[in-house]
Amino acid sequence: MKKVLVCEDEDSIREFVVINLKRSGYDVIDVSCGEDAIRVFEESDGGIDIALLDIMMPGIDGMQVCKRFRERSDTMGIIMLSAKSQEMDKISSLMIGADDYITKPFSISELIARVDAVCRRVNMSHAKPEAASTIVSGPFTLNLKSRTVYKNGAQIDLTQVEYQIMEYFFKNQNTALDRTSILNHIWGESYYGDDKIVDVNIRRIRMKIEDEPSSPKYILTIWGFGYKWASN
Repeated sequence: MKKVLVCEDEDSIREFVVINLKRSGYDVIDVSCGEDAIRVFEESDGGIDIALLDIMMPGIDGMQVCKRFRERSDTMGIIMLSAKSQEMDKISSLMIGADDYITKPFSISELIARVDAVCRRVNMSHAKPEAASTIVSGPFTLNLKSRTVYKNGAQIDLTQVEYQIMEYFFKNQNTALDRTSILNHIWGESYYGDDKIVDVNIRRIRMKIEDEPSSPKYILTIWGFGYKWASN
């Protein structure tokens, strides 16, 4: 049973989230502030699989908690809860390592679908590797067994979402991939959000792998369509 940490300072929203996650078979721990979220995470010693974090909270807010969690774990799933007016906060949270965000108010079906999708990615990080253990592209080596990527022998620090995007690119080198196909492959066909999440993650990956992120030579933009991995 996957363990979910819910951090939300509004009691009514937190109770709504908790009861529906439990009905869907998740083991849930809930807290009302960032300080308690960090404490529970540290006490769990890596036992939290997914965290739902409200962006706007007094004291330590969701953004700071997200950053702290991501520094400690690349495989943990993180979903941010945000208000419609917090568009820049959504993008910022993705840039610091969140896997997804849900805009308030949200339905039960949307909530469970998002958590289920992140849960599948968490499961994939422990899945049995394919027969071919590595894929090489230019200076990059992708290791399917350890789910890691290296550039010139040095490991690149990637989240599981970033790794899955890289794996998708490596398996489709020099092929133009539209945003929808990337979205469906990584987040699932039932994903409720828009394809902006693809663009933000691509920007984040470029910052980690490109020599000049503003002038990429590996992840190329196909304007009006999507992206292509250029093997060099």
